[in-house]
Amino acid sequence: MARFGLLSLALFSVQALIGGAFAADAAENVQEAPEAVKLAVSAQASFPASEIFGVKLVNGHPTQALITITNDEPAPVTVNFIGGSLSTLDESSNVIHNLTVTRYGVEIPAGQQESLSYSFATEMHPQDLKLSIVSIISNSEGQLFPVYAHNGTVSVVEPETSIFDPQIIFLYFFLLACFSATVYFFYTVWIAPYFPQKRKSGKTPEFSKKSSAAAKKVEEGPSSPAVSSATTYNADWIPAHHISRPEARKVKGSSRSKSRA
Repeated sequence: MARFGLLSLALFSVQALIGGAFAADAAENVQEAPEAVKLAVSAQASFPASEIFGVKLVNGHPTQALITITNDEPAPVTVNFIGGSLSTLDESSNVIHNLTVTRYGVEIPAGQQESLSYSFATEMHPQDLKLSIVSIISNSEGQLFPVYAHNGTVSVVEPETSIFDPQIIFLYFFLLACFSATVYFFYTVWIAPYFPQKRKSGKTPEFSKKSSAAAKKVEEGPSSPAVSSATTYNADWIPAHHISRPEARKVKGSSRSKSRA
């Protein structure tokens, strides 16, 4: 029953891809084909990137399967589509995810084999499922036959994360910023008020101004005469009689008055 259900699912995908006319003809060919007719074609799926412990489907990363089809028919056959599904491991084998159906249209001559690449991706919760890959092959008369390439257990896993991933680095930085802001808020609101406040210095503003002015004078040092400012000037340009101060004159009258006395 599961085999016929998967075949109907593949035909439905064919109808969605190439239109209703061709899909209707393909369905009629499948229904008209007698059950005794068998196609001497075999298919085998291999996974180049698989590990020793089994096939793992990494979420978000495409999984590549290599489908090798061998034609033992006396006439050439055509590989039309390859698709698959993921189902549960219990006896009911319920299909929980349908894989992408890829159209090929590759003709394989009699007695020859062909390898086709089939890729699909998953986005599911990590779990163990049964992977079924089937290819829809038509013979020289146009009859369609499902040929199973793989029917085994696989594991759906999450991709490996690295500390050097830009998304992880940004997440760590964001969490650290939120934590720092929370700690600072709690410290300023509930912890800082209980600590004694620092006392202000007893120096008056006038004393501080004087000390700063004295420090500035010490840093500046003596200024050269060539530098002009509000308090210095160049004495070479001033006449000598303006620079020399008048001497105090002695009054002779006072000495004469003393001698007379």
